[in-house]
Amino acid sequence: MKGKIVVVVGLVILSIGLVAWGGGPLRATFAWPTYIDPAVGSDFSSSSSLVNLYDSLVYPDAKGDPLPHVATAWETSDDTLIWTFHLRDDVTFHDGTPLTAEDVKYSMDRLTTIGEGYAFLFLGRLASTDVIDDYTVQFNLAQPFGPFLSTLYRLYILNKDVVEANIETPGPYGDKGDYGKGYLLVNDAGSGPYVLKEFRLEEELVMTKNPNYWIPIDVDAPDEVRFIGTTEAATVRTMMSRKELEIADQWQSQEALVALDAMEGVDIAAFSPGTAFYLMMNTRIPPTDDIHFRKAMAWATDYATVVEYIFPGAFQACGPIPQNIPGADPTVFQYYRDLDKAREELALSKYSADEYEIEFHWIAEVPDEEKVALSFMSNMADIGINIKVVKVPWMSVVEEMGAVETSPHIVSIFDSSHYPEAGSLLESRYHSNSAPTWEQNEWLLDTGLDAMLESAINTVDCAERFAKYAGLQHMITALCPTIFLFEQVEKHAYQSAYIDWPTAAGEVNPVMGYNLAARFIKVD
Repeated sequence: MKGKIVVVVGLVILSIGLVAWGGGPLRATFAWPTYIDPAVGSDFSSSSSLVNLYDSLVYPDAKGDPLPHVATAWETSDDTLIWTFHLRDDVTFHDGTPLTAEDVKYSMDRLTTIGEGYAFLFLGRLASTDVIDDYTVQFNLAQPFGPFLSTLYRLYILNKDVVEANIETPGPYGDKGDYGKGYLLVNDAGSGPYVLKEFRLEEELVMTKNPNYWIPIDVDAPDEVRFIGTTEAATVRTMMSRKELEIADQWQSQEALVALDAMEGVDIAAFSPGTAFYLMMNTRIPPTDDIHFRKAMAWATDYATVVEYIFPGAFQACGPIPQNIPGADPTVFQYYRDLDKAREELALSKYSADEYEIEFHWIAEVPDEEKVALSFMSNMADIGINIKVVKVPWMSVVEEMGAVETSPHIVSIFDSSHYPEAGSLLESRYHSNSAPTWEQNEWLLDTGLDAMLESAINTVDCAERFAKYAGLQHMITALCPTIFLFEQVEKHAYQSAYIDWPTAAGEVNPVMGYNLAARFIKVD
């Protein structure tokens, strides 16, 4: 009898083992909010979500170079104004309907009409999109656009029929009503490797593996992915200790990372994703509208303390572009702490040091930003400038930067390129079109700079384009609209004992969001 019982228990254990093997849940924390509408989302959590829910024509490899994806091949005209893409005929949306050229055209038309999210990559550059046949689509550019192919990483393809069936009227887009924005706030219409299961806007996004995905997905890829909207250190530590969290957000403080690293089976993945940390100064309000006042603050900043003690492992930025992004110029001037030079600049300013109180807004979800703000406040006190440090939730920061009148003197922010080239950050950070977005508190609104940016990005020859990028980096640095503080070494605590995360092993994708593509992560 005992022998039989042992056999039965053994079989039960074996059965449980077979059920549990592979495809376990992948849970990661993020700073919120998250927007899963491809015409709206563009920040880190949104981009990470879109990569999992949707497909694009091309896909970035580990170097950021485009690989065929939904498009099997493409060609361009001699003048590079016409791009023709040939699509796979076996890609289906989550509802089982085939993805066709009509869906690609609809997705681009919707993105550029709404004009939010990643639309700035195509606005003014794309004249029209044409359907040649069911599986051939053609983009007609208004002008040459050197990095066009790479920008298509951000054209996430929607199911036209699903969106059209869920349009609410009336709305701001004429006969398109709300263009499906209400529906896509909490639903997906994609063909990606994961399907939306549930989205509680203020809490978490839940996705499940697409059983009919056109690319085979490893059996050990997570069956369920949860993106959880919190960066609260105590919550993250508790979840990691209970193995209720696989990858922690990148915003944990240094102290929190040390505590997480001490847990059994938990390690810290540290990598350079091409992200920089900026102190964005509003050039349209006094006293930061004065270049000498801005330069005084740049000279008074203690860069070494920030990179050695607050964000150890990071290194001081060299101008507006992280050095591992193609097109970055390593010869751009770097400020350093020099109080004599700071006082010389103040003497040239039309404002006195104590004439205004400078508001410095830091992101509430990133605790170490407060340390940067307080260090900056202390630095500025050395030259008589008064700093008011203000903790602001991320959503509020996004809202306040939507208008010059509500933008504070300084906002601290991490930002990455949207495609792997210097022109991406130069445009999103300094072109007038992006001024009312979360990526630009500087409000340069400089038509001459805009023209130079457009000329660079329109240049097809790569070497010539990069030379123009270099000139822009020097020009922007000379204007000093930003304190280029450091290039980030992104750090995530993760459960190294039972997940295989290629990024942690050194396979870092330089395009924001793609390192959290769940189909490449294995969970045992």
